[in-house]
Amino acid sequence: MYPSDYRYTQEHEWIKISGDTGTIGITDYAQHELGDVVFVEFPAVGAKIVAGKSFGTVESVKAVSEIYAPVSGDVTEVNSALANAPETVNSDPHGAGWLIKVKLANPAEASSLMDAASYQAFVSEKGTAA
Repeated sequence: MYPSDYRYTQEHEWIKISGDTGTIGITDYAQHELGDVVFVEFPAVGAKIVAGKSFGTVESVKAVSEIYAPVSGDVTEVNSALANAPETVNSDPHGAGWLIKVKLANPAEASSLMDAASYQAFVSEKGTAA
């Protein structure tokens, strides 16, 4: 269910690293817990994000949730298609529903994140919320 070449956080974000660029989004577990996503707030291109710190929000019919950076870096791109189709986060959270791309400040930061098997075990322990 969770792509094996991604890394995951305990706050339910994912990152896919390619060279010195990371693509960041929220996991299928996160979008399921949120419900129907109606708005995504991004940082500006050029903004710096810091590992563990909030860089935006995802608003759903249930709640507004902070999005936390899995790594530090400079924002190089935002998924502007989500402005008109935020529900893509629900329908394809690990693909077309990506949120931002960053130039990694320290690629080694990602090594402390969970791999797919560890993340799957982590969410399995949590069970599903009602």
